[in-house]
Amino acid sequence: MADDDPAVSVCFIVKIDDFSLGAFNSCEGLGCEVVMEQREEGGNNGYVWQLPSRIKYSNIKLTRPVTKDTEKVTRWIAGMVSGVTRKTGQISAMTADGRVVARWSLMDVVPVRWQGPSLSPENAKVATETLEIAHHGFLDSGRG
Repeated sequence: MADDDPAVSVCFIVKIDDFSLGAFNSCEGLGCEVVMEQREEGGNNGYVWQLPSRIKYSNIKLTRPVTKDTEKVTRWIAGMVSGVTRKTGQISAMTADGRVVARWSLMDVVPVRWQGPSLSPENAKVATETLEIAHHGFLDSGRG
């Protein structure tokens, strides 16, 4: 398999600073958007300038079946009770055989929401959890 083969069976390993939260099988919202401002040019009614103003980063939602690593997530969130401390995060996309396909380092990560499993004896499906995190942008992978 070549190094530039696309990721097929991917899981996402998540670390906060050097603390691993384990593997997640779904990662949504990893991205950014350049916010554009429109400025009409005086005296030229047929032209509107499109000016980039800032970059907006979306929240990231990570989902997986409940495992022993769920305790790590709740421990991290419980540590925020005495005050929110922004951390460096890292998400690594891995193939089924454990190779890193891509890695994203995130600055100023904080947990926004955690949704635990809905447990019911009438509903026999896999119990899942979802962690939503916010961040202030990407870091150079060599620094994260």
